[in-house]
Amino acid sequence: MQYIVRLFPEIMIKSKPVRKRWCKKLTDNLRILARRIDEKASVVLDWDRIIVRSKGAGEHLDAQLSAMLACTPGIAHFTRVSAHKFASLDDIYQLTYDYWQDKLDGRTFCVRVKRSGQHDWKSIDIERYVGGGLNQHTTAAGVRLKDPDVTVALEIKDDELYIVEQRTEGLGGFPLGTQDEDVLSLVSGGFDSTVASYMLMRRGMKTHFCFFNLGGREHELAVKEVAFYLWNKFGSSHRVKFISVPFETVVAQILEHVGPANMGVVLKRMMYRAASQVAERAKVNAIVTGEAISQVSSQTLHNLAAIEKVTDKLILRPLICMDKPEIIDLSRKIGTEEFSAAIPEYCGVISVKPSSSVKMHKLLAEEAQLDFSVLESAIANSRAQSIDEVMNDISPESGELPLVGEGDEQDYIVLDIRHPDEVEQKPLAVKQLKLMPFYSLNSRIHELDKNQAYALYCDKGVMSQLHAAHLQEQGFAKLAVYKHDK
Repeated sequence: MQYIVRLFPEIMIKSKPVRKRWCKKLTDNLRILARRIDEKASVVLDWDRIIVRSKGAGEHLDAQLSAMLACTPGIAHFTRVSAHKFASLDDIYQLTYDYWQDKLDGRTFCVRVKRSGQHDWKSIDIERYVGGGLNQHTTAAGVRLKDPDVTVALEIKDDELYIVEQRTEGLGGFPLGTQDEDVLSLVSGGFDSTVASYMLMRRGMKTHFCFFNLGGREHELAVKEVAFYLWNKFGSSHRVKFISVPFETVVAQILEHVGPANMGVVLKRMMYRAASQVAERAKVNAIVTGEAISQVSSQTLHNLAAIEKVTDKLILRPLICMDKPEIIDLSRKIGTEEFSAAIPEYCGVISVKPSSSVKMHKLLAEEAQLDFSVLESAIANSRAQSIDEVMNDISPESGELPLVGEGDEQDYIVLDIRHPDEVEQKPLAVKQLKLMPFYSLNSRIHELDKNQAYALYCDKGVMSQLHAAHLQEQGFAKLAVYKHDK
């Protein structure tokens, strides 16, 4: 199994030293990611392309490698190819015919060739020779150079022919880790903050996550889930931190001392103050937010200016000119829409009469009544974890559930709570199976019979334990965790 990876065009127009460094970084990133899927995979940089090879075979392995390549920043597109040695033009035709003979039935086609190296013929000569042979010796509907049903794509480098089996568009952007500085993204789990985090990751930035907990343990768990998903899908070549800051006491101060007009802006200013200190500890010089112009009252230009006065850190707002439907569309594309839809837009400071243009003298007067030691205490009690370990130390308060192994699940319906992307890549083959992603459990709990026995399944079992605890609270008594031998 072999893939040819093409780099994002913006990388190729950089100066030679930058291009060389970024190409090496993408190669290193792909090597880390590919070897998690196949420990014997090889990744080699070949000037303007990267060759990824796996000695394994099968649809599941191809699906995993293709999904990894499609979600790695820095890739314009990639092709799955079969590689062959050749000695003549007729060899090229015969090898192409062997692959395409049964795939052109009743369809129009054209042949397109990319060639490098010294040969006795030009690319167009190969296209004519191979195209003529396929047209004559297959049941194709004929050659059509413009808008054909099928494009027979070939790549030739020296004495090696690559027959393109499938082409997939990549994520674009820059390789993760190519930017000199990390960023700290303020995440609430909603559409805006998750999309903003993704956009910085796509641009090659190591993106750490900072969460201000206003809604208790369940809210924090939900945000950890979506942060882990983002990192695992788009940025797992580099480890980052998830920092949780307990903010309930700060909210209580605001509710007691700040009027309705200024509540939202003061809350944001307190968050910015805390984020600045968290970023300083993490040696991060930029803060990312999901703010967009006038989406809410605290995001007017006037109020945004008032909010960012409390920090010297660079504030990055990648969504600043995006409409909400655009943001939701992008969240759907990257797979976070259902996460975010399941997380309530929780805010401990909701005012019925917020001001879209706060008066600074009134704002400062109200902030002067706050006890800032409460903010310092919240920062001191913040907790930083490596994102790849963020779920491991959370266990259900009711204790561990029994494990059900393969062959012992006949008395249970296996409840696969993984994200649909994971299910597609690694489908579970059991007789009694129900697919119910964890983010939809609350809204679909009515579909489950409380008298039925369920064995929850996820990759590591941690999420199964957590969500089983929630089901127990809802009156489900016959629960277990399904353990699948991979």
